[in-house]
Amino acid sequence: MSEARRRGDAEPRAAVPAWAVASRLCIFLGLVSLFLSCSAKPDPGTLVMIIESSPNNLDPRVGLDAQSERIDELMFDALLTRDEHFNVQPGLAASWEIPNPLLYIFHLRQGVRFHNGSPLTARDVKWTFDSLLGGKIHSTKSASYRFVDHLEAPDDFTVVFHLKEPDAPLLWNLSEGAIGIVPYGSGNEMAGHPVGSGPFRFVSAQQDKDVILERNQDYWGAKARLQRVRFTVVPDATTRALELRKGSADIAISALTSDTVLTLERESHLDVLRAPGTIVAYMAFNLRDPILGDVRVRQAIACAIDRAPMIHYLMRDFAQPAYSLLPTGSWAYNGDVSHFNFNPERARRMLDQAGYSAVNGVRFHLEMKTSTEESTRLIAAVLQQQLRNVGIALDIRTFEFATFLADVTRGAYQIHSLRWIGAEDPDIFENVFHSSRFTPIGSNRTFYRNPRIDSLIDQARKDPDQHVRKLLYAEIQRIVADDLPYINLWYFDNVLVHSKRVRNLTLRSSGNYDFLKTAELAP
Repeated sequence: MSEARRRGDAEPRAAVPAWAVASRLCIFLGLVSLFLSCSAKPDPGTLVMIIESSPNNLDPRVGLDAQSERIDELMFDALLTRDEHFNVQPGLAASWEIPNPLLYIFHLRQGVRFHNGSPLTARDVKWTFDSLLGGKIHSTKSASYRFVDHLEAPDDFTVVFHLKEPDAPLLWNLSEGAIGIVPYGSGNEMAGHPVGSGPFRFVSAQQDKDVILERNQDYWGAKARLQRVRFTVVPDATTRALELRKGSADIAISALTSDTVLTLERESHLDVLRAPGTIVAYMAFNLRDPILGDVRVRQAIACAIDRAPMIHYLMRDFAQPAYSLLPTGSWAYNGDVSHFNFNPERARRMLDQAGYSAVNGVRFHLEMKTSTEESTRLIAAVLQQQLRNVGIALDIRTFEFATFLADVTRGAYQIHSLRWIGAEDPDIFENVFHSSRFTPIGSNRTFYRNPRIDSLIDQARKDPDQHVRKLLYAEIQRIVADDLPYINLWYFDNVLVHSKRVRNLTLRSSGNYDFLKTAELAP
């Protein structure tokens, strides 16, 4: 699913077990000595941030990968922003009103200018969405606005959205991280030469090398304190660590193995910031499978899984147990749901009741597909051992990630494990649990069908009252926690390693690059 960055699949972040630490540290420290001699003194006016890959497309109407959207947020303003509880707040729109569920009226700030000097007006906002809705710009983001009929700009600072049917998630889809506003007439050239109105302006980009931004001196809001930011692309995890160690890079966020972070935090010139994150790891079942279609089997598997040793030994405690796709800080989060905690004896009883008696210690076989990525295979190996303890033989099959994801997308699996990136808005429930969103139309890859869930999701999408929606989403989470098409495993922490010459950093749970808006370099 990829209507916006709030919804995306990815492999679990890299992690290594304790038994691998010693050998890796020896290699790491040996390589450090080779790099130190050529360490470059950092530019006093440029912050260097390591990213794992180049952004795919810097047009905020198009780019869906994490790097594109996170860098775009620094260059482009959205109509709305988001607070720490993922509620929408004013952005380019100083205020808005909803006279009825089919009419949204936004009142823009005055005095905002694009980086090219032109004023930002309602005409630009209208063009941004008209170019998507009219097909001038081809992007899967247009699906987020499928209920928008048309827009009006009655004056320079008023924008009116007319809807075909009620769409409560619209405000979220108009906020930062979903889309930014581009100048009137902008076409495909925006991908290579982005022009926004944000606190940073585009300087240059070289594929697989770097992206450079500089401070927007004329920004309408609080101005950035950094003169320049260079995002340097470093695909290899060991090299990322070395760049930080030798001082040629200043920042990396959630781009290092847990053991490497523990090593680097002992360096006198580096600091580590850590905050709860919103990326959630999960285990998913194909409910069309005759064994996994039985809810008692799914609940038994949940009782057979012990998260604690995996969080401690594989993630080095840089993760927290998860019982919902939503982060705990979300306004819609409901923690009052069934928890099938580790209880192997209960798991055995449930499997007996489901009619699966053990024969020579084995009740049945299940196949779990994974990628070849190391941390994924380690987690699968631990799950294999834990399920064997209750009589379930878990057969593991590994594939290159593209092949693995293709099988998952077409439902060719029994069990798989992935993670949701940015599942911060409760509208995600429609995409992963509504019966109309079976893959490939949506991301309901478990083929979960529950008429009550469908009804609740439909009501929540149409009701603009957040209090009513919160109650509806609370019931959805209670039902899903019992039905268990997913077993939510843990939320990954956001971990930022930075040189001590960088100050004034504030890490948010979304893992975005907002901290660059307030960061500064020591003189």
